[in-house]
Amino acid sequence: MIDLPDSDPPDDLVQRLRRERGSPGAAFRSRLRGRLAGRAPRPRPEGLRRLIARYAAGGMALLLLGALGAAGAGPFAP
Repeated sequence: MIDLPDSDPPDDLVQRLRRERGSPGAAFRSRLRGRLAGRAPRPRPEGLRRLIARYAAGGMALLLLGALGAAGAGPFAP
């Protein structure tokens, strides 16, 4: 785990970072703002609940098959 200091960085470091850090131009920021502001949430695909239920049922079937194998029954029993 990284131990971060509790105090703020020295002022000279802050000034140097502000001076040397690149920032995107106004045109780029404007286009990005427009894209992000106008972005509508994507609609859900058709049959999403059905797809989730199928994946859940398949996962449960695999867990059951594994449990049967671990218990000494089923096709994968030792």
